[in-house]
Amino acid sequence: MAELSDVYFVDGVRTPFGRAGEKGMYANTRADDLVVKAMIGLMERNGGVPADRIDDVAIAATSQTGDQGLTLGRTVAILAGLPQTVPGLAIERMCAGAMTAVTTMGASIGVGMYDLAIAGGVEHMGRHPIGSNADPNPRFVAEKLVDPGALNMGVTAERIHDRFPHLTKERADRFGMLSQQKVQAAYDAGRIQPDLVPVAVARPDGAWALATEDEGRRPETTMEGLASLKTPFRPHGRVTAGTSSPLTDGATVSLLAGSAAVKELGLAPKMRMVSFAFAGVQPEIMGIGPIPSTEKALAKAGLTIDDIGLFELNEAFAIQVLSFLDHFGIADDDPRVNPWGGAIAVGHPLAASGVRLMIQLAAQFAEHPEVRYGLTAMCVGLGQGGSVVWENPHYTGKKKRK
Repeated sequence: MAELSDVYFVDGVRTPFGRAGEKGMYANTRADDLVVKAMIGLMERNGGVPADRIDDVAIAATSQTGDQGLTLGRTVAILAGLPQTVPGLAIERMCAGAMTAVTTMGASIGVGMYDLAIAGGVEHMGRHPIGSNADPNPRFVAEKLVDPGALNMGVTAERIHDRFPHLTKERADRFGMLSQQKVQAAYDAGRIQPDLVPVAVARPDGAWALATEDEGRRPETTMEGLASLKTPFRPHGRVTAGTSSPLTDGATVSLLAGSAAVKELGLAPKMRMVSFAFAGVQPEIMGIGPIPSTEKALAKAGLTIDDIGLFELNEAFAIQVLSFLDHFGIADDDPRVNPWGGAIAVGHPLAASGVRLMIQLAAQFAEHPEVRYGLTAMCVGLGQGGSVVWENPHYTGKKKRK
């Protein structure tokens, strides 16, 4: 008899993220092999979980074609050595693919249908640029359902600047610079590396190498340097490469479990799912999507924004995060927000990024027993937002000593 269950994030790992393109470290690596490597690493880290007990595998990709097509969850599970009795599926919600994989598998666990599931995502943007295999219906433009610019994420970011003039280019530049600095500080402190699964890669010269770190980082970034960058999405615009997430290749996977499986297998969950929500906004200004999705998720949890002690917000663009913070009355440099930096520095492999946010939040929960609730949130192409509220299992109720 199925029973309602709590949903736990047991563990998550990812590949190092690589710069997309011919010069990137994954130029000669298949997209599905990136997920396979991450999944093998996840199962090795969780040796007490019998592989034949996994009820489902959900893997997301935005461009479901070529080496990241063919029902990824199923094909990758087979390639990673999971028993053929384990089923799988593919999910697509553009940037929120992995996040949707987690919430879909989590919901299945919550209603008692599943005990254990794997959820993640992959994007090889070097091989499959966003929208490259799509054929948008001409009615979108002909009937003025969606402005043509809505399909260009950089244009939508410029429009947030238009709507909120007080969110200046200088503020966005500073946010971008701090993201680079925070990621490097986290690397220097050894905080990010434990959840990375090294990947053997073939270099252009035919030699083999080991990918062990995120490739896109630029810790030397300065305000002066950012001020001089071109604005590719609009003449004399405000969005630059320094305030945008770079095109990225990478994969993420996570292990989810219900209460009974946690107890039976003696698992030590890193987070408990409290609530989640997705919301739609005007596609032309998609970056504000996490605002309504967060309001919905908080309402379902019976919480307010003041209850959130840690935020992992996907930095598709600096201005997108700033609009979220501005709405909720949070300072640009609030220490609760992306304490280890974000996608501007490490990259945003579209459908994979949701689980990267969760991996970092889980690691921060372990360091902050004084924090009870955290949020992972992101904007989504074509005018959506996604948010998940998590509870810290290490919470003690005591304030941390300074």
